[in-house]
Amino acid sequence: THTPPLPHPTPDQLAYIIYTSGSTGLPKGAMNNHRALTNRILWMQHTYPLTPNDRVLQKTPFSFDVSVWEFFWPLTTGAQLVIADPDGHRDTHYLTNLIQTHAITTTHFVPPMLTAFLTDPQTPHCNTLTNIFSSGEALPRETQDTFHTHLPHTHLHNLYGPTETAIDVTHHTCHPNDPHPTVPLGHPVANTRIHILDTNLNPVPPGIHGELYIAGTQVGRGYHHRPALTAERFIPNP
Repeated sequence: THTPPLPHPTPDQLAYIIYTSGSTGLPKGAMNNHRALTNRILWMQHTYPLTPNDRVLQKTPFSFDVSVWEFFWPLTTGAQLVIADPDGHRDTHYLTNLIQTHAITTTHFVPPMLTAFLTDPQTPHCNTLTNIFSSGEALPRETQDTFHTHLPHTHLHNLYGPTETAIDVTHHTCHPNDPHPTVPLGHPVANTRIHILDTNLNPVPPGIHGELYIAGTQVGRGYHHRPALTAERFIPNP
């Protein structure tokens, strides 16, 4: 029998939906398309290139969007994917052993878990780590400083982005003795623009408070079956 070929997805077709409560506490399904996800993965590979010698630790539950790049980045670049046990992301002793056993080079931590990871006595022995990414909450300056003390040969990258915009839209590489009092969000990823606007959607001058707006390829399709909320949050670019 002949099996017909599977259809190829188009850039604007839906790639995934992840439910997020955001600041409201009410779940809403954020829809992201193939174009946005492809842009995000290609940007990450261009900025922090993986090779077949790299080993990426996948430990984020799949209900959170960080898991999307943990799965697809190594699979699209030929790197090795190491999957942690369920709930393993909560156990620093388990993680330090796993990182050393499998010579992990790349992983991700939310800031509170990164802080806990840095207190484990085995963490300084995780010397195969090349890049650690952190996102999900504000990265404390104290955690950045402790990181460089315990893992001086590993790079720490602070990422930011809501679930509605294909995982991350800004990036900043942390450095020892960074003069910033707080860890910056950094610069936009490829094909993405960041604007700080006032209540009338006008740009604010440097140093003036405003609201952050995101534009470009990674802006999602809106919320699943929530047309009114989509119209409220996803607005035309002024």
